[in-house]
Amino acid sequence: METLRTPDSCFEGLADWRFEPRYVMVDDFNAGSLRVHYVDEGPRDAAPILLMHGEPTWSYLYRHMIGPLVDAGHRVVAPDLVGFGRSDKPTAPHDHSYARHVEWMRQALTAHLDLREITMFAQDWGGMIGLRLLAVDPDRFARVVVANTGLPTGHGAPSEAFLRWQAFSAGSPTFPVGRIVAGGCTTELADDVVAAYDAPFPDDTHKVAARVMPSLVPTRADDPASAANEAAWRALEHFDRPFLCAFSDADPITAGGDEPFRSRVPGARDRTHHTIAGGGHFLQEDRGAELADLIASFVRAAS
Repeated sequence: METLRTPDSCFEGLADWRFEPRYVMVDDFNAGSLRVHYVDEGPRDAAPILLMHGEPTWSYLYRHMIGPLVDAGHRVVAPDLVGFGRSDKPTAPHDHSYARHVEWMRQALTAHLDLREITMFAQDWGGMIGLRLLAVDPDRFARVVVANTGLPTGHGAPSEAFLRWQAFSAGSPTFPVGRIVAGGCTTELADDVVAAYDAPFPDDTHKVAARVMPSLVPTRADDPASAANEAAWRALEHFDRPFLCAFSDADPITAGGDEPFRSRVPGARDRTHHTIAGGGHFLQEDRGAELADLIASFVRAAS
């Protein structure tokens, strides 16, 4: 498997980014290995809060949440998905599959870091991958917060907004990651923040995962990931630990996506869920402080 590794110099001097990089190695399914980057802040003996990002962002998305959660006494772990951030980037589209991305995160977070008693916050692909991890090993998870995500099986029509995004990712001659992130926010991002989202991708050869992952979302019942996601839903239908929805009110891609979690996950029933007012798709940018406070409060109330 051919891979690229973004030079460390690309990450120097990023706005509001002060966290030490850490790495683990995972199998690449081709007799080699991939380096996965993660942030790990706070006391190591505290139960971890796992922050799972989506596409095309990286752990930088959580820069305004990590500090407040650490200040509240938590260990905070925020990995970069393979192909994003400081993690290695396979360069062939066929090297990426939904199943491989799940397995790469399983190796990093459970086989290597051995995280337990996890409070997971998951958005976008972070939820699509994180919830699959939960389904495989639910006893590692103490509680869950999901935001602007889903676990599609290919049954039911995807939103028009998502289909437009899928087509753009596959066919646009340019793929300006920072501006794409900015377009998914309700607040205006400063130029240096846009540049920080561009930092992992010094040229188009580094953007293969960002380009291909929308096509890996199951939109048909015969999708290669449909059966595994259906199995994950069966596991979620037995998950009775605290489960909270915190979707935003200004995301056309995932609007209404909280309803299946509320109705099908036992831990989500009879719970007061939250709508994050004024948040776009990347609500961590728009309402990061509010989300950090919500997570910390949820942990206190559900301990």
